[in-house]
Amino acid sequence: MRDAAINLRALPEQRDLIDQAASALGKNRSDFMLEAACERAQSVLLDQVFFRLDADKFDQFVALLDAPPQPNPGLERLLAVKAPWDGNPA
Repeated sequence: MRDAAINLRALPEQRDLIDQAASALGKNRSDFMLEAACERAQSVLLDQVFFRLDADKFDQFVALLDAPPQPNPGLERLLAVKAPWDGNPA
C-alpha cells in the first residue's frame, strides 16, 4: 500500500497531456506519473555510474585501470599524517 504523498502543481495543459498519455496506456494519472518519474530517476542515477565506450576507448580505459599507480606526492604526505584518533592513550 502506498502511504507516501507526493504533491505538485501543474498547468492545466500539462495535466491534460499527462491524462491523455495515461489513458492511452490504460493507467490513471498517479500511476502514469509515478512510473514516469521513477524511470527518469533511474536514468539519472544510472548516468552517474554507467557509461558507454567504443572498443578503442574501452581498451584505453582498461589499460589505465591496469597500469600501476603513478607516484602521488600529495597523497603520500596525506597518508603520512597521523590521525588524531591514533594518538597516545591517556
